Amino acid sequence: MAALGKEWNEIGISNDFLFGKVMRDPELCRELLEVILNVPIERVEYPEEQKTIDIAQDARSVRLDVYVADGNNTVYDIEMQTVQEEGLPKRSRYYQGMIDLALIEKGEPYTKLNKSYVIFICTFDAFGKGESVYTFENMCKEVEGLSLGDETHKIFLNAKGASKNVSPSLRAFLEYVAGNKSEDPFVKKLDEAVVKAKKNEKWRREYMTLLMRDRENVEKGRAEGRAEGRTEGYISSIRLCRKFHMTKEATLEELKHDFSLNDAEAMKVLEKYWNDESK
Repeated sequence: MAALGKEWNEIGISNDFLFGKVMRDPELCRELLEVILNVPIERVEYPEEQKTIDIAQDARSVRLDVYVADGNNTVYDIEMQTVQEEGLPKRSRYYQGMIDLALIEKGEPYTKLNKSYVIFICTFDAFGKGESVYTFENMCKEVEGLSLGDETHKIFLNAKGASKNVSPSLRAFLEYVAGNKSEDPFVKKLDEAVVKAKKNEKWRREYMTLLMRDRENVEKGRAEGRAEGRTEGYISSIRLCRKFHMTKEATLEELKHDFSLNDAEAMKVLEKYWNDESK
């Protein structure tokens, strides 16, 4: 596996850690939302990088990459997604529900729920139809054009999309997510922020610490040899491989090497934990 420092130097905006740091700039975040939604946004308030929502002690918590609100009672969750998962649509549903629960206190009227957007910026085509943008709202099947009016929106962007019905700015942004720079003003500003962020020694140490912790969990799983310890090690190893955007085949080899598994054993582990949401 490549050295951690080198990986920090090579990561780009599609890395969720770096994306969250760059989006701490409210002006950049505001411009990104304008590019995605193609509507003017006056300002964004209280950007919360990697916001965690815990509703109950025994419930699964939600960690959001970028969670912001604007001045018009609308909230936005923006997620950077580099791994294609079968359960991604249902994850968007779960995020939406948890955001709603966090927006109102017990006993408050539902009318206080904010208009909300859950946005996934994907480096792949989540639905395989070739579109650059997939927008979902709740509509009536029987009456054409009748909206439920719950003011929830789920948007999936596809960095590899080929559709032409998107703005030049959004096209340039998606190409930048895919690794291609351009002369687009927003992309240039975003790239400058990425370069600046990668010079931040505190963030570099934080990133490396997270990766080192994952590696320590892998080693812990190997050393303990207990079922629980090995499970933690399996999950941590797969998580680390996915952070480095390694393929399933490369991850399989890592599992075989780290845990002395044969082909069948490693494949069984990979299939069981590859899409584990705890990662």
